[in-house]
Amino acid sequence: MEHGNLLSIFLLLTIALVTVFLAQRLRLPSLLAYLSVGIALGPHGFKILAESEEFGTLAEFGVVFLMFSIGLEFSISRLRAMQATVFGFGGAQVAITAIGTMLASVWGYGQKWEVGLVVGLAVAMSSTAIVARMLSERFELHSRSGRQTMGTLLFQDIAVVPCLILFPALARPPSDLAQSIGVALLQTIAVLILLIGLGRRPMKLLLDTIAHRRLEELFVLTALWVVLALGYATHAAGLSLALGAFIGGMLISETMYRHQVESDIRPFRDILLGLFFVTVGMMLDVVYVLTHIPALLLAVLLLVVGKGLVVFLVARVAKSPPDVCLRTSTQLAQAGEFGLVLIQLAYALKLVEQDVFQLTLSSMLISMFVAPFLIEWAAKKSGEMARGDWAHKAKTIHDIAVGSFAKENHVILCGYGRTGAQIGTFLSEEGIEFVALDLTPNALKLKPPPGGVVAFGNADRLAVLQAAGLSRCRGVVISYHDVYSAERVLQLVRQERKDIPIVVRAADESSVSRLKAAGATEVIPEVLEGSLMIAAEALVQFGIPVEHAMAKVRSIRASRYATLKDFYKKSAEIKVERSSE
Repeated sequence: MEHGNLLSIFLLLTIALVTVFLAQRLRLPSLLAYLSVGIALGPHGFKILAESEEFGTLAEFGVVFLMFSIGLEFSISRLRAMQATVFGFGGAQVAITAIGTMLASVWGYGQKWEVGLVVGLAVAMSSTAIVARMLSERFELHSRSGRQTMGTLLFQDIAVVPCLILFPALARPPSDLAQSIGVALLQTIAVLILLIGLGRRPMKLLLDTIAHRRLEELFVLTALWVVLALGYATHAAGLSLALGAFIGGMLISETMYRHQVESDIRPFRDILLGLFFVTVGMMLDVVYVLTHIPALLLAVLLLVVGKGLVVFLVARVAKSPPDVCLRTSTQLAQAGEFGLVLIQLAYALKLVEQDVFQLTLSSMLISMFVAPFLIEWAAKKSGEMARGDWAHKAKTIHDIAVGSFAKENHVILCGYGRTGAQIGTFLSEEGIEFVALDLTPNALKLKPPPGGVVAFGNADRLAVLQAAGLSRCRGVVISYHDVYSAERVLQLVRQERKDIPIVVRAADESSVSRLKAAGATEVIPEVLEGSLMIAAEALVQFGIPVEHAMAKVRSIRASRYATLKDFYKKSAEIKVERSSE
């Protein structure tokens, strides 16, 4: 290896390491970090990285492994459960966005319909990497807007497959277009029947045989072989490598080894996909962007606002409230990683010219950079919209106030799911009254124990907390996982009552310090408690006396929970003395 190439690779890894670390610290997707590296180091930046066939080939395999991962997630049962959202909502969004962009390109920019169509299909895709992560961190994956968004993203993933077939056909001469599309469809159907129809049993047999060898290295090599073998098969049939990888993922998804394969493949996928996004960033001509700012801003506006408006209208047709429509529209308003794949493919096939490619690519990248901030803004704005529904708000507060009217020295329980209901039972058995606030219809159907009231209400609203008797209560318990909402509740309670205890449930240790800083008296991480009880049971099963195992648990709890420190410490000492007698 030449010294210059080694230095370039070292600089690439160094800068990628730093930018990905910073992106993680700023809660931004790694995708944006890789794009930034490509822009900065590419031929249009500091010219440290030069485009090469070897580098491009490695990057292409990132897309191949991404399609393989999508295939692993492709489940017929999952599609059936979400078919209305996936095919109805998602199909409408992709179709309207693609057709609208095509018409705008033809009438507004004088482009051919083929150009408008490929650009429309590219910008119709949204970023799963950005959106799924933000929804997960905000605990909104199972909200109404989250379900609509994830269903649409799933349809977009599926829609990439026919696009990979359509684009090469569109690149043929116009006189052969119909024939090319027909041949491509026949090829695809034949390959799908051959590989999927005949490949299930051999795939299961292969993985069963390898799994019985109990050699992890051999299992990883087999997974890589499947990706490349099926990719080569579809490539030899005149189709794309990515289509073969997608089929391979589908075949493995039908077996019991799906999750293991996904875990084994992820490191290869993430690194190679990072290289792909670096190459995409390298293609961005910074000079072109700086010399075409007005046209670029218009393109970004058309992409984000136009696509967001399409999603908003589709959500309204689906009878979603305005605040849900706003969140869903901003979550899907940006371009996505598959859109970058498609626009790059269109450029490689000479379906779009250099100027169209640069304008589209630049606007897509900018939309992805602004997406996290737009989603945050929509979350706050939608909360204001929901609070603005005065009639609903007044009725909700009235109902809560009626339920808590006679309560004094009670507990406000935020969330009445399984954990909240268990806490309510404990409180009732000790003669402590409580008012539980929840937004879930199933929770409201549960009959509370004596002394308890369950009311519909959002606990992170001050008026709702006041109606629940915040000024008269003895304490607050937050029993759900939503860290953002819990922080809001803590801030509101501490503004009104600095003297009462607040106990908060957390998923793990990562948010403990954050919630305590917001005002929590104590934070209980479920992962810690679960691991302590599993460890204690394991010790008992391995021959350690029960008293000694529980003493170990109490010792750890003594160091963790400040309020009960003396109790746990004294209890642990007594139990250890008894076990040693």
